[in-house]
Amino acid sequence: MDLRRQWWWWVSGVLVTATALLALGNSQHFGVIAFSNVTALVLLLLCVGLMFKASYSSHGISRGFWILMAVGFAFWASNQAGWTAYELVMRRPLPDPFWGDALLFLHVVPFMAAVALRPHRIHETKTGSFGVLNTLMLLIWWVFLYGFIVFPEEYVSLDAPVYTRSYDLLYLIESIMFLGMLGLVILNTRGDWKRIYIQLFGATALYTINSQAMNAAIIRGTYHSGDWYDLAYMTSLCWFVGIALRASNLNPKPEATGDGTIRWTALVSKLAMFAILSLPLLALWTIRFDSAPKNLRDFRLVLTLVAMLVLGALLFVKQYLLDDQLTRFLSESNQSFDNLQRLQTELVQKEKLASLGQLVAGAAHEINNPLAAILGYSELLSSNPTLTPAQASMAAKIAQQARRTRDLVADLLSFAQQTPAEKVAVDMGVLLNRAVQIEALHLDPKKIQVEARIESSLPRIWGNTNQLFQACVQVIGNAIDALEEVGGGKLSVNARREGNYVVLEFSDSGPGMREPAKVFDPFYTTKPIGKGTGLGLSATYGVVQNHEGQITCQNKPEGGALFILRFPITTQSGFAASAASEG
Repeated sequence: MDLRRQWWWWVSGVLVTATALLALGNSQHFGVIAFSNVTALVLLLLCVGLMFKASYSSHGISRGFWILMAVGFAFWASNQAGWTAYELVMRRPLPDPFWGDALLFLHVVPFMAAVALRPHRIHETKTGSFGVLNTLMLLIWWVFLYGFIVFPEEYVSLDAPVYTRSYDLLYLIESIMFLGMLGLVILNTRGDWKRIYIQLFGATALYTINSQAMNAAIIRGTYHSGDWYDLAYMTSLCWFVGIALRASNLNPKPEATGDGTIRWTALVSKLAMFAILSLPLLALWTIRFDSAPKNLRDFRLVLTLVAMLVLGALLFVKQYLLDDQLTRFLSESNQSFDNLQRLQTELVQKEKLASLGQLVAGAAHEINNPLAAILGYSELLSSNPTLTPAQASMAAKIAQQARRTRDLVADLLSFAQQTPAEKVAVDMGVLLNRAVQIEALHLDPKKIQVEARIESSLPRIWGNTNQLFQACVQVIGNAIDALEEVGGGKLSVNARREGNYVVLEFSDSGPGMREPAKVFDPFYTTKPIGKGTGLGLSATYGVVQNHEGQITCQNKPEGGALFILRFPITTQSGFAASAASEG
C-alpha cells in the first residue's frame, strides 16, 4: 500500500487517539461533547458522499449497491445530526423516545437491500425482477416489524422502558441478520468484492457490539458523548470511510453466475414467503395473547392489515410476472421445438437428395445411350410408308414414351448435378420480375391473375443467376398448375427485406397442398401421370440450400398454398470474400 492510500489510516489514527485521550478525562465539557458529535457527523456525511461518488463510477447492479449504502448512511447521518442539534445547538438532553431512533433503525434496511442485490454476481434479466420483488417484500416486512413492535410504545401510548427494550432487541436482531447476510456472501465471493464484504462485516460487527453496550449504558444513565464507548464508535466510522475510499478507487468486476445464484434466489423467495405468512400469525397473537391496552392492539391490527394489503399487492405483481414469464418460456419452447423439427426435416431432406443424387447420376448416363437408340429406331420405323396404320401408330407410341423417358432422364441429370456453380451478386427483384413475366405469357388473364409486389431497391444476394431463376420459375409454375386444376384464381408474388434476409413469398388461391411436408421429397407429385416427374421442387430445395437459404411450404387457413424462400443478404465485403473463396 503506497502513501496515497495510507493517508486516511493516519487521519483515522489521529481521530481515534484524540477520542481516547478525551475519554481519559471522563469529562462532560462542552468541547468534548462537540468534538464527539461533530466528528461522528462529519465521518457519516463523508461516507454518504464517497459512496455516492462510488456509484457514479460504477455500472449496473454495482451502482445500485453503492446508492443503497449511501442512503443507509444518510439515515444514520440524519440521526446523528438530530443528536448533535440537541446537545450542541439546543444544549438539551435527548428526549426519550428520540425521533431519530426510527432513522437509526431504518438505516440497516438499505444495507440489507444493497447486499441482497449481490453486485458480485453477473445477473440474468430473466430472474432479476423476482429477486427485486422478494427483496422489497422483506424490506417492507422489516419496516412493518418496527411499526408493530416499537412504534406503539413510542408514539401511540408512551411506555419508555418497554419501548427501549423492544427497540434494542429488534435493532440487535436486525444487525445480526445483516451480519449473517454479509457472512453468507463472503463464503461465496472472491476477489475485490470479497475484501469489501469482509471490511463491511468487520466494521458492522464492531459497531453492533459497541451499540449494544452503549444502549445498556444509556439505560443505566452512565453514558455521555465523549465517553469510552465513543472510541469503538469512532473506530467503526473511520473503518466505514476507509471502505468508501477503497470503493472509489476500484471498480470490482462481477463474477459469473452459478449454483449459488439459484440457492440465494430460493432462500430469498422462502424468506419473503415467511414474511407474508407471519402477518396473520402476528394478528392472531395480538387478538388472543397481547396484554397491551386496547388502543395499542387496535393500532397493531390496523398496521398488520395495511402490511397484508401492501405485501399481497406485491405478491399479485410477482405472480403476474411469473405467469407472463412462464407463457414466454412456453412460447420460446414451442418455437425451439419447431426450429428443431425444421432442422431435422432439412437434414433428412439433404440426406435424401445426396443419396438419390449419387444413385441417379450413374443410372441416367447408362440409360441415355440405349434410350437414344430406342428413340431413333422408333422414329425411323414410324416414318416407314410400308407399315400398316396400326403398326405406324404403335411405332409412334413407342417414340412418344421414349421421349418422355428422355425428358425424365434429363430431369434426373439436372437434379443430380446440383454442384456449386459460378456465383455473382444477384438482384432478386429483377430476376423475380423476369420469371413472373415469362410465366405470365402462357396464361389466360381472364382465369389466372398474377400480382407481383417487389420492394424497391431490394438488396443483392450472392448466388447463381440461372439456378435462382429456375427455382423461381419452378415455384411459379407449380402454383399456376394448381390454379389451372380449379379453373383459375390468383397468384401473389411478394419480395421484401426482413433483417438480413431477402424473403420471397408465392401465395396462390388454389386448393393447397395435400401433404405439405412431402412436397420436397424426390418423385413426390400430385399431377397426372405423364405431366410431372416429382423432381422439380426437390431440385428447387437443393438450389435454395446451396445458396444457404431456407424454403418452406404450408397451406393457408383461408385456402391455397404458400411458399416462402429466404436468402441471406451479403454485404460488399461479403461479396468480395465469397468471390475470393469461389476463385
